[in-house]
Amino acid sequence: MTMAEQMEPVDEGGPRAERLRVFLVDDHAMFRAGVRAELGAHVEVVGEASTVAEAVSRIAATTPDVVLLDVHMPDGGGRAVLEAMRRTHPQVRFLALSVSDAAEDVIGLIRAGARGYVTKTISPDELTAAIRRVADGDAVFSPRLAGFVLDAFAARPDAPVADPELDQLTNREREVLRLLARGYAYKEIAKELFISIKTVETHVSNVLRKLQMSNRYELSRWAADRRLV
Repeated sequence: MTMAEQMEPVDEGGPRAERLRVFLVDDHAMFRAGVRAELGAHVEVVGEASTVAEAVSRIAATTPDVVLLDVHMPDGGGRAVLEAMRRTHPQVRFLALSVSDAAEDVIGLIRAGARGYVTKTISPDELTAAIRRVADGDAVFSPRLAGFVLDAFAARPDAPVADPELDQLTNREREVLRLLARGYAYKEIAKELFISIKTVETHVSNVLRKLQMSNRYELSRWAADRRLV
């Protein structure tokens, strides 16, 4: 199967006799609880973790079929989990499930070894189908994200995804920057990321300082130039 054939939008998929064993990695307990509740009738959730260290230890202990992996976490995020697990547990497949739909996040996770990338706007039925397809060896992407991967691998298959300015920012600062650039108010960003408004203000201040900018409008233009919006 060619890469283009594999990178199709998710659909509901066909029935599967066995219950797949799924592990959840996300630093938001409420989100994990919601995913567990939605998927519980369709898959067996064998464990969950909120940090990279927990994820590495518990995935090794449970050896699930598929890991649903958040991209941005305070201690390194999904990429750190992938890099720790891919050599020792190559049979475990990873599906990124993130609020971010930025090109560099998608490409970075796929280069690290994820079999797919979907956003948190996905419906429970679509997510169940995506998990089944990843377990079967397919690559699965939310519709608009497949183009990022095809373009990156077709144009520069061996090129690393790197941006010295962007690399200064933590994963959480990138999330805040993206939402800010999309026009979200501080209150809306806080609600979206499950953090306080004061924490949002701190992150924005740090981003402005690191990028040597003075206001959110400059940040928005900078983010748009890098296709982060």
